[in-house]
Amino acid sequence: MERKQRAASLSGLYLAVIAAGLVLVNVLSYGLNQQADMTKNERFTLSIGSGRLVSEGLKEQMLVTLYVTRGMPKTDLFVDDLLNLMSEYEEASNGKLKYVVVEPKTDEARDKAKEAGLQEAAFGEGSETGDKATITRGYMGIVFEYGSEKEVIPILSPDQTQGLEFWITNKIREIRDRADDMYQKIGVIQKDGIKLTDANLVPPQGGRPGPNIKGILQQALPFYKIEDVDLEDGEVAIDSTLRGVIMLQADKDWSEKELARVDQFMMLGDKSLLVIAGAVNLKSADATMKAELNTRKLDTLLGPYGIEMKKEAIVDWNAQMRIPLQNQLGQLEWMTAPGVVQLQHDDSAEADEQTLDNSFAGFFRLEELAFPYPSVLVPHPEKQPAAEITVVARSTASSTIEKDTSLNLKPRTDWKPTGESAQRVIAVSVVGKLKSAFSAKPPEGIEIAKESPTESRVLVISSPQFLANPFARAGNPPPMPPQMQMMGANFGGDRTLQAIAGPYARQYLTATILAFKNLLDWMANDKDLMAVSAKLLGDPNLSYTDIPKPDVKPDDSEEVVKSKLEDYRNGRTALQQKVQWSLTLLPALFFMIFGITRWRLREANRGNVKVD
Repeated sequence: MERKQRAASLSGLYLAVIAAGLVLVNVLSYGLNQQADMTKNERFTLSIGSGRLVSEGLKEQMLVTLYVTRGMPKTDLFVDDLLNLMSEYEEASNGKLKYVVVEPKTDEARDKAKEAGLQEAAFGEGSETGDKATITRGYMGIVFEYGSEKEVIPILSPDQTQGLEFWITNKIREIRDRADDMYQKIGVIQKDGIKLTDANLVPPQGGRPGPNIKGILQQALPFYKIEDVDLEDGEVAIDSTLRGVIMLQADKDWSEKELARVDQFMMLGDKSLLVIAGAVNLKSADATMKAELNTRKLDTLLGPYGIEMKKEAIVDWNAQMRIPLQNQLGQLEWMTAPGVVQLQHDDSAEADEQTLDNSFAGFFRLEELAFPYPSVLVPHPEKQPAAEITVVARSTASSTIEKDTSLNLKPRTDWKPTGESAQRVIAVSVVGKLKSAFSAKPPEGIEIAKESPTESRVLVISSPQFLANPFARAGNPPPMPPQMQMMGANFGGDRTLQAIAGPYARQYLTATILAFKNLLDWMANDKDLMAVSAKLLGDPNLSYTDIPKPDVKPDDSEEVVKSKLEDYRNGRTALQQKVQWSLTLLPALFFMIFGITRWRLREANRGNVKVD
């Protein structure tokens, strides 16, 4: 009896100590208010880039006014998340950013919200049974005030929380740069070829040209100033205040003087060169899609930088575009475009076999990108010993090359592979102190340093139409005079290519535009913005590295391709079911085994108890 009383007393003491410990831990944790975000892209916490922008980038205080509408579970949850995010901005700013919350319920408050530039919207939510819906009107937006400048996010949707930090940080950056007159200037060198202002992203609608990539970037990211650079045949030096220059595909050869001016600019140090050009030349509004292989003498500049560009077109039979289209008999035919290389990041691939390196800043965390009609690049690290040369995109091992000076690249059903299959390099970066390409023998009148005094950056993407929709560019009608555009005139174009251009735009252009935004960040060497841009991306899907991807052979029939894809899907489904049942049953099984083990140990210990 005495032993039982002593055991009961000890048990009560242990319980009291444990309870006191739990209370103490809760009190301390409440005071510390710390959390750890273990997600890949800092989904639940403010990114380092946003924190550095508001703590170090603001010269004076910024006031942020949140106009919110409450009253429904969905909007209440969204507002709570928004307030938590703004609290992190405020805490990180060291007093440079303050925010206030306004819930406009009176006519006066609603008028003030409207005058600030916010848009009134209807917010609705259905019941669990689906037979009722609650709808209310109100405001959900943000007003930023900094110095004499004001910016507005006129409306936020509670249904779209993805990328919220990205857009808020971009607005803070935009108003800060305008007020403090701070802009990142990027030059674009265009030579009668592809232009950022070309309406070649989607087919024309109602006779009117579609958007262009420069307009999209200027609207979304106005703190980048994209300026045209006219070299005047090499007689004029490039503006030294530019952070970097972009060279796009040209329709005629670059002169030695023009290339020397680019080299002269790069030898200033802390400059960037982005080359989006290759050997595969396709004309605009040419539905035949007949290509000419010509490097336009770019190899004169890129070769000494350690990047050889070959007159070889890459066709990838395992990463090609397949498009189902109806023929004249109403039957579906699979049109293939192996020249449009669709690269996906592969978590299971070795570094020297990775097709899309999404750890590279320009392709940061992108899972898939399209590279239309790339040509072969060969890195030569020995030519730039003080720089690091890295391959950031390559074809799959099922790619072959075409060397004919004239190629038919139009999507069709009779593509046949020729030559040896192997991986080919599509994109290469060079970062470090660069040796000049022309200093040994510069053109007359141009002085060029032998080496850049500080780190400079070069990136070559050998896909000339990387920033375009190749099917819209080839299938759209020629540009019309402004008067004809205003009248809504439409001279047609190639309907088959335009039919392909729509799905291509929906599937790939969003990632392309985001990649271009990342490339501008890379050119400006802005690591903070690159980190924030990850908030635009959703959580990565589960990878199934144990399930090999289907190995589609060039000569596989459509039935064989479908069978391989079906086997791949079935394998993924089976693995998903295994994971589901493992997560369902294993925890319960371990808990049961733990309980039985403890029970057996206690029973065994009872037999060892001796009565005094």
